Amino acid sequence: MNSSEKILPPDPMAALVDPDAQRQAAGMAEQTFARVFRLSVNEDDAARRKGVEQLQGDLADWSLRGKAGEAGEAQAARIALLLYGLDQWGLAWSRAFGLVSIPALSELIGALRTGLGARAESRFLRHFDEIGSVEECAIEFKVELRRGVHLALWHASIASENREEALRLAGQLGSHLLALTREMPVAGWRLVADALAFNQIRCLSEGLASEGIGQEATQALFAALARELPGSQRELVMAHSARAVIAWQQALRTANGQVH
Repeated sequence: MNSSEKILPPDPMAALVDPDAQRQAAGMAEQTFARVFRLSVNEDDAARRKGVEQLQGDLADWSLRGKAGEAGEAQAARIALLLYGLDQWGLAWSRAFGLVSIPALSELIGALRTGLGARAESRFLRHFDEIGSVEECAIEFKVELRRGVHLALWHASIASENREEALRLAGQLGSHLLALTREMPVAGWRLVADALAFNQIRCLSEGLASEGIGQEATQALFAALARELPGSQRELVMAHSARAVIAWQQALRTANGQVH
């Protein structure tokens, strides 16, 4: 059987952080990154530090909502998810836009780490490493996290009024998706297919990238993936994304029929 068709083992983190909480962590990481980016770009030092302090308190409070019976482990796992997500957003944005640093992000990560005692730090590091090295660990979190990063990069690409910049950002997204198939050899192709399907659905439902630079950048992304993905993965990605778009179209027609 092709490795892309295998089923992932059970998520070892699900016992500590259930799938709903994992998805919530991904959403919080995305919202928090957007906030720290704005703090870094738009605010002076005093306002930035105040904003970082508030975010630290909010994230620390959320991390304490773990299961009572395994409170220490659950808290460490939740902190690991949040910091892993923030780190991935920071890496993606730094690579895409050539950023040397995002001050508020560094300060927030440092503050959250400093707030951990020695035992909690050890637990955090173990969970953080497991998220990065074990594909099935926190899989619901990873799917939601990657979906947000992919969508944000695509939106940045099609929103650009400069053709060269739009194509460059589309290339960054393509590189990100290709790297994902190597980092996650079993499930990575599904996340790539998910990104392509979601982009197509947004184009159809909202009229995005229907002409001009946005359309050219999106077409360049699809063409690059079709060219660079290994044959077996390319077939799976394109077939899976096409089925998802068709299912959305059928559901839309059914809903419209019920309305009328």
